Amino acid sequence: MAEPRPRLLLVTRNFPPLWGGMERLNWHMAQELARQYEVHVVGPAGACEHSPEGVHVSDVPLRPMVRFLVCATWTAVRVARRERPRVILAGSGLTAPIAWLAGSLSGAFTAAYVHGLDLVVPSWVYRWIWVPLLRRIDRVIANSRATAALATRVGVGGDHIRIVHPGVEVPSLETDARARFRARHGLGERPVLLSVGRLTVRKGLREFVAQVLPKIVAQRPDLMLLIVGDVPVNALFAEAQTPESILRAAQAAGVDSHVRFLRPQFGQDLAEAYAGADVHVFPVREIPNDPEGFGMVALEAASHGVPTVAYATGGVVDAVSEGVSGSLVPPHDADAFADAVIRILKSPPSPQAMQSFATSLAWPAFGMGVRQALETMSR
Repeated sequence: MAEPRPRLLLVTRNFPPLWGGMERLNWHMAQELARQYEVHVVGPAGACEHSPEGVHVSDVPLRPMVRFLVCATWTAVRVARRERPRVILAGSGLTAPIAWLAGSLSGAFTAAYVHGLDLVVPSWVYRWIWVPLLRRIDRVIANSRATAALATRVGVGGDHIRIVHPGVEVPSLETDARARFRARHGLGERPVLLSVGRLTVRKGLREFVAQVLPKIVAQRPDLMLLIVGDVPVNALFAEAQTPESILRAAQAAGVDSHVRFLRPQFGQDLAEAYAGADVHVFPVREIPNDPEGFGMVALEAASHGVPTVAYATGGVVDAVSEGVSGSLVPPHDADAFADAVIRILKSPPSPQAMQSFATSLAWPAFGMGVRQALETMSR
């Protein structure tokens, strides 16, 4: 008889039915870990209906935050003492204390997958309780080199840290998707810039339309910027930039006729939006205590054969391969950003090279990296 697989408990607030980069990451983390472990997830209400095949789920109320933390702690401890997992993994820094407590009471190894903001949250309560407990976790898995540096800065031992970049799905490129999307939105053959993601202060869309877009439009007056996204609803510590404020900035800069908002897109609709675009713009701002941990959307754009122009800040430098999947420019340098967009519009990178870069960071590679990080744990 085959030996039973070791058990693993994943505790996270970031899991479907919430949808975003961190939620997709934790869903894929559960799916990939299930190749080696018997996985049980403690997640938000409704997670049972969205779990990967073969993954057990115990869901708890999402809101208010205090209720989530109390219920998730109680449930994780109960599951850990009953099932005796080998590993208890926190899907972000938020649930790291829960993983540590449940591991302490059940004898399991503990780990946490951390993003940049997990380590620099501007809250004295978080820094007083969460960060000291994060230092006691057996393995801290950082999503980028920048996040690993932040972990070291807050006192996590370097021998406890491993870097595993988030993954991506690499689709087959449809030859007619571009024409289909452009016909649907009346875009013709004009150059199209695309922005995808939540509209937060860190993402910098308002500053982009005010400072960068006018410089691009001056050289390409037929250009259109499509914005796919909306303000964050359930994200923690995320300050929004509303569509109205972005449009006001565009109007003040005289480029409002070059900006169009689309409703949030998913699945095939989002794939066609990428297909219809020429350049993905990612003008992330460099803000103290609000770093961009990685930039999954830049990797997602590459997987669809679309180059990214981004400011070189935080973990974005790991998500864009210079000259292969796009271009990185100095933070806050509007002239350099505009020049890079114009240059790529004239001479875009090879879609095949971009997909090759994305394939090296696809979800199976991510899963292997996380599994290896967990297998090498010691106290």
